[in-house]
Amino acid sequence: MKGVEVTVTVLLASIVLGYLMAFIAGFCRLSNNIFLRKFTGFYVEVFRGTSLIVQLFWLYYAFPILFGIEVGSNFWAGVLAISLNYGAYMSEIVRSSILAVAKGQSEASTALNMSRFQRMRLVIFPQAVRMMLPEFGNYLILMLKSTSLVSLIGMMDILYYGDILRSSNLSQAPTVFFLVLVFYFILALPLIWLTKKMEIASKKGVASQ
Repeated sequence: MKGVEVTVTVLLASIVLGYLMAFIAGFCRLSNNIFLRKFTGFYVEVFRGTSLIVQLFWLYYAFPILFGIEVGSNFWAGVLAISLNYGAYMSEIVRSSILAVAKGQSEASTALNMSRFQRMRLVIFPQAVRMMLPEFGNYLILMLKSTSLVSLIGMMDILYYGDILRSSNLSQAPTVFFLVLVFYFILALPLIWLTKKMEIASKKGVASQ
């Protein structure tokens, strides 16, 4: 129970920052500015193509040693690693969902003399968001499971305390890790329920091709 607060705090911070990164990177990938597209594409490929554990260690250990860059506490190192990693994955969901909106919608809004910003804000983006919802819900659960990695940089989350209990009584290791599993499953239940609601919402209000 001592570790639940840390796990939930890391999860909530990662959700906020991760989704923010996803939308920023997703829109940048659709920008007319080639430099912005290339830079964002590089970020996406690096964070999708490397291990989250390695990214966590780089942010917490390697950056301060090699470049003198401090990301702050182990809390922020953990949150940044999870956010940047899943933000890269989810940015592709944002980009592909926007591109998946029926072209007729954009053509109709152009015929109504809407600007590019108005077309995106009033017509395309609301429909794209609904298409993003199911995958976004799945990534909520994945982010929860990834919070267990912050124990590797000394954060006292559920897994950290579980490991302490296991090391103090090796014969109880199966019981301890079973309880850790139960704790994560209980925390995942509201996210599973939310994901189902998001899947239902995604079926409404999207124009077909």
